[in-house]
Amino acid sequence: MIGGKKGRGTLNGFLDRGARFEGTLFFEDTFRIDGVLKGKVVTKNELIIGDGAAIDAEIHVGRLSVSGTVKGVIYARERVEVHAGARLHAEIHTPSLFVEDGAVILGPVETGPQVGRAPGAASDPAIPVVPSSNPAGKG
Repeated sequence: MIGGKKGRGTLNGFLDRGARFEGTLFFEDTFRIDGVLKGKVVTKNELIIGDGAAIDAEIHVGRLSVSGTVKGVIYARERVEVHAGARLHAEIHTPSLFVEDGAVILGPVETGPQVGRAPGAASDPAIPVVPSSNPAGKG
């Protein structure tokens, strides 16, 4: 998982091997995919793509850890980690990129302190606001 940072969200979703999802996936905290996903992923937090996963999507996340296969476009607000054995056929936009030996990236990469936002107006965030299940903000 990403950086071993304290205060990471808890795993609140999992798409296991043999499972397939098509559509737009919104979630809070951390979600792990080891199956097949086609569509779009949106979160302010962390997505983990396991070594058996096959993703074809537009991905808007806070942090991304990839060990499987990804096709599409990735916008990460904080960091993308590409682990040994991962295969990305993707356009990547992130302020921080970590790539292990043995990983493959095919596609344009944009990195730097101001990167990770989708194209549009400067105030237009890459990650849309996801309605909270706790509108009062109490937790």
